[in-house]
Amino acid sequence: MREKPHNSHVADTAPAGDILTPYDREHAVTYMRMLDADREGADWREVTEIVLQINPESEPERARQVYDTHLARAKWASRHGYKLLLKHGWPVSN
Repeated sequence: MREKPHNSHVADTAPAGDILTPYDREHAVTYMRMLDADREGADWREVTEIVLQINPESEPERARQVYDTHLARAKWASRHGYKLLLKHGWPVSN
């Protein structure tokens, strides 16, 4: 049986900026899971279905967009965002 993701609700497009956002905080586990899957060479459709809970068969364009933007954000966070996290902490959600 496949494990359900910690964060099942994702936006169609992940944030894309040079600051951490409350969305990043809420989806940190999703980002980590996506990085792990990417490192292991998992198929994007499988990651989309398991981690993002989007059916890539019924929503192929949305699934690919969500996957691509969230993986890009996860990679940014792992390379740059963590420095902001260490310096300023997590942004506060309103």
